[in-house]
Amino acid sequence: MIKIFFVSLGCDKNLADSEVMLGLLEQKGYVITDEEEEADVIIINTCCFIHDAKEESIQAILEMAEYRKSGKCRALIVTGCLAQRYRQEIPKEIEEVDAVLGTASYDEIAETVERVLSGQKYEHYQSLDRLPLPDVKRIVTTGGHYAYLKIAEGCDKHCTYCIIPKIRGNFRSVPMENLLAQARELAEQGVKELILVAQETTLYGVDLYGEKRLHVLLRELCRIPQLRWIRVLYCYPEEIYDELIETMRQKKKICHYLDLPIQHASDRILKRMGRRTTREQLAQIIQKLRERVPDIVLRTTLIAGFPGETEEDHAQLMDFVDEMEFDRLGVFTYSQEEDTPAAEMEDQIPEQVKEARRDDLMELQQEIVFEKNEQMCGRVLTVMVEGFLTEEQVYVARGYGDAPGVDGYVFVETDEELMSGDFLRVRITKAQDYDLIGVLENESSE
Repeated sequence: MIKIFFVSLGCDKNLADSEVMLGLLEQKGYVITDEEEEADVIIINTCCFIHDAKEESIQAILEMAEYRKSGKCRALIVTGCLAQRYRQEIPKEIEEVDAVLGTASYDEIAETVERVLSGQKYEHYQSLDRLPLPDVKRIVTTGGHYAYLKIAEGCDKHCTYCIIPKIRGNFRSVPMENLLAQARELAEQGVKELILVAQETTLYGVDLYGEKRLHVLLRELCRIPQLRWIRVLYCYPEEIYDELIETMRQKKKICHYLDLPIQHASDRILKRMGRRTTREQLAQIIQKLRERVPDIVLRTTLIAGFPGETEEDHAQLMDFVDEMEFDRLGVFTYSQEEDTPAAEMEDQIPEQVKEARRDDLMELQQEIVFEKNEQMCGRVLTVMVEGFLTEEQVYVARGYGDAPGVDGYVFVETDEELMSGDFLRVRITKAQDYDLIGVLENESSE
């Protein structure tokens, strides 16, 4: 009985790949273990989108290499973005690594395990034009009540700060019939919330069908009876289109929530970033979404300290955030990634300035969120239970406006026994930073 310990790092898109790999390994009879000391094989699915993610991946490889040197472990395999980007360096620099798989080769993980256990060193990189479509039951690692559905691979945008097209390839949509089969399988496993992800979800279908078909996919997913919520992440603002908005408005299962990574709001910096919107266009898109779907929750991400960003550019971004009042917002400091045009730009910003500008934005956003949360008090929300905090004796839940891992929570105080995945009606009683506190509606009305 061969035991495998699996480490998944980075984004939810990487996690979806990891769950496919786990399914392929289980299909071949391998046993998945939670104990690295017990593992015969250790697999690390890596990330390298920004510097911190790269460092985390390298550290994880080095830590697991210790088990390869002195423990029971007979094979160490590295997959994912770092493996694709540093395909030559990893085997040379870390001799304990037995195999390296590129991002378009993850469906060959079981065969790779067989090779390394037979004593081979192995490196395999398929063309980045390839789209792996393994027919396998995924092992859901998110608790079972929600799961990610990766609807496309790669990206065609080529923003000047981003390495993704070089390590994930051009945009390739997953055929709709494959996605619907995956979704039905996940729903049969107990998944109630399906979260659509890709480097960019809004362009889904253009390469396969000659037109955007995200709205068609959403309508088909709504037909799956077990699904209660369908959420869409990573929508490029310039690609939002009327049929998508109308489908969101019409279909009750689709969460009135969109993630729009705008990155900046200074026209000068947007142009340097290779983005395809202006401040005015962003404002128009946001206004249109809020007019058509009044209760929509909008999340965005920003980059602080992009090369050449002046105090005036930063002030423009602060002003835009203040004006737009995003419901959810995250800020990254600019990461100077080798092999990207932005890394070669003049006027790189000192780290302490980047961090100060990030902190400015987050302080402003905290004020915005606190005001919005205060307005939630007294309202009744439908939430999904995530788990239970024993020390605080409260249940952790999420509303439609909160994506897992990045947004806030609703803490529910009740003596009733609840299960993860349960849907409840909760009356909000208190706001707390980014989170809300509430009680069951039937309890609050007694």
